[in-house]
Amino acid sequence: MVSMMPLAELLGVELSAAAPAEVVGHMAWSPQRCTSGGLLHGGAVMALADTTGAVCAFLNLPAGAVTSTIESKTNFFRGVRDGAVHATSLPLHVGRTTIVVQTDVRDDADKRVALVTQTQAVIVAG
Repeated sequence: MVSMMPLAELLGVELSAAAPAEVVGHMAWSPQRCTSGGLLHGGAVMALADTTGAVCAFLNLPAGAVTSTIESKTNFFRGVRDGAVHATSLPLHVGRTTIVVQTDVRDDADKRVALVTQTQAVIVAG
């Protein structure tokens, strides 16, 4: 599924589990994904969360529908200077017109890096 998202593929996002109830993925720290000072860029963290959240939403769509992020809120808790970040996305609401997903992003020590809540539109071709 990551291969369908060129940015996620470019950033090295990998999925280790993908089911409607939970999507798990990770992305390694890399100097190319950092701000000054060697901290993993918040945009890279958000891209990981948006990727796993989008896959979670996609897996909860009705047949023939597609999805697009219409809102995303991120709270950052700590920086990452090495290792990897690990994202777990869970559906909070699966409705007729929207799907709300929450993604918990943690570092290798299992400390919370960010918590992301996104709303995905359910788009039915018609």
